Amino acid sequence: MKTSVIGFALVGAAAVASFVIWGDDAADLPPHGDTAAAAAMTDAFEPGAPLVEVTLPETLSAEGTTGETYYNAVCRACHGVNGGGQDGVAPPLVHVIYEPSHHGDAAFYSAVRNGVNAHHWPFGNMPPVEQRLTDGEIGAIVTYIRELQRANGIN
Repeated sequence: MKTSVIGFALVGAAAVASFVIWGDDAADLPPHGDTAAAAAMTDAFEPGAPLVEVTLPETLSAEGTTGETYYNAVCRACHGVNGGGQDGVAPPLVHVIYEPSHHGDAAFYSAVRNGVNAHHWPFGNMPPVEQRLTDGEIGAIVTYIRELQRANGIN
């Protein structure tokens, strides 16, 4: 009995926390794993077109600038210019789904090294990145993405 009460309390707390964290933006997101709903979100775009409009920060940090270079060499072909995604190819990284409280920095390291099973978007699985990147190179890419996210109100 106590386990059930605790479980319900945790579910309720998680629901309140998600509303506090995402507010009304959560209503715009497909439920976790609902690839049909995610596909509907992208139906209005031209194939290969950016999925989000990205506002650039006034300046990037030194590490962010380095990360931009690595991003353009390794990630841009799929995730698009400045992490805006590409319809029919790969999701935007400048999106509330990838905010630090939902996809921490470690998720990016894991995605680069191990790939990712599709779970938020209808693009299929992401394979591991073929180019071998060091922790420092991945860290610089993450810094770049996080700086873009902050410039777009994603904290």
